[in-house]
Amino acid sequence: MNKWEQLRRVTSTGIVAVIRAKSPDLLVDVAEALLAGGVDVMEVTFTVPGAVRVLEQVAARLGSRVLLGAGTVLDSETARIAMLAGAEFIVSPSTNLQVIELCRRYDKAVMPGALTPTEVVQAWQAGADIVKIFPSDVLGPTHLRALRGPLPQVPMLPTGGVSLETAADFLKAGACALGVGSSLVEPKAVESGDLKRIEFLASQFVRIVQETRKQIGSSA
Repeated sequence: MNKWEQLRRVTSTGIVAVIRAKSPDLLVDVAEALLAGGVDVMEVTFTVPGAVRVLEQVAARLGSRVLLGAGTVLDSETARIAMLAGAEFIVSPSTNLQVIELCRRYDKAVMPGALTPTEVVQAWQAGADIVKIFPSDVLGPTHLRALRGPLPQVPMLPTGGVSLETAADFLKAGACALGVGSSLVEPKAVESGDLKRIEFLASQFVRIVQETRKQIGSSA
């Protein structure tokens, strides 16, 4: 899958599930639950112990049924390791030029993090495919809408603070998709192995994306 196909899948699904946990146990099952709920784009963060192994296991079990990425990637060495483990896109909390360069070399989508207008422009000029607006819970959907005003050409992925209550507002503010962590991959559900809860939450986020996009389309 080339980079443009990866990006189309991200924007089509509208949700990037952020898989973050204290233990790697059950995370492959968590990925399967997300898929069952309709979320087929997900990232395994490198804060997870044994993240490389989790990536390998998810890639082996789910294959092309999901678009698998790696998150919290802080350097190019980690990015390359993630790609070799099966990651098709790379997400960072900040903008690292070497990470962007590596992703462009291997035709992988890259989503560096930024918060201010200056940071967003710097990430975009450096070659970001989508700019991750992080942490979005600091300033909320209003901040995203303000960024989109002068920078409508930049696809933006708000992450941090996106919940069932705020998802629609972020989409209406101009998000190309939503990065959703603990509101979707609930720590308690992961720890207890409540996969049905994660599947249910995934279906709810998918429903919100679909319904909100219909509203946006009808009002355009």
